Amino acid sequence: MTAIDVSYTVSGEGPPLYMVHGIGSRRVTWDGLLPGLEEHFTCVRYDLRGHGKSPVPDVPYSLDDLVDDLEALRVRLAHDRIHVIGHSLGGQIGPAYARAHPEHTASVVLLSTAAGRTADDSARVNGVVARMRVDGVEPVLGTLLDRWYTDDFIEARPDAIRNRIEQVLGTPEDVFLSVFDVYAGAEMAPWLHEISCPCLVMTGEFDGGCNPRLNRFIAGELPDAELVILDDLKHSILVEAPDRVLGPVRDFLIRHRDA
Repeated sequence: MTAIDVSYTVSGEGPPLYMVHGIGSRRVTWDGLLPGLEEHFTCVRYDLRGHGKSPVPDVPYSLDDLVDDLEALRVRLAHDRIHVIGHSLGGQIGPAYARAHPEHTASVVLLSTAAGRTADDSARVNGVVARMRVDGVEPVLGTLLDRWYTDDFIEARPDAIRNRIEQVLGTPEDVFLSVFDVYAGAEMAPWLHEISCPCLVMTGEFDGGCNPRLNRFIAGELPDAELVILDDLKHSILVEAPDRVLGPVRDFLIRHRDA
């Protein structure tokens, strides 16, 4: 499958920072970080293929397809070296991009992602995909929301929960399942040691699928990595606690700004 021209937004000034969202999400996921980053970086947000305002090519999609879309966007915007920050599935796209295009990658931030899964870990995530294939995505949303957000946030921010539900249900079901397959099937463990650029690895203390154990593994496999575990958070750290994510991310990116 060839790369597609994704829909994107650019703001800020400075070295380019490409921001890659996760499954069934949208580029607006990054809005909470923008005020703290736009004065230092040219922030490039885009909708993954099949999501938001981007074209919807036929499924299935592969991790390589998603990397090719990112590279096509870099070429389109005529940036040479880029920083990449990705959440969840985006946290797999970022290092996969760095592996494929090391000469164009200055640094990578991996948020709430997974590698080094045990057989039990894989069985759990594949079980969620299997349920969605049988029952549909909507009946499984309660399980997903419980994995993504803390109980306190669900109670305090029903508007944010509604927005997330609308994003998921607004994503074609075959696309949602295809990218979930990519996330569930991708295993970065065999090649993380090949990523030479500086990396920041971050997850929430209570993220079930992308837990601290997996993120400690990721940081240990990467040759040049820093690890941050955010207390009392689950998976959707960008929506629930952007202020807590911003500090370590901005500090890391500024230190490697001109890499």
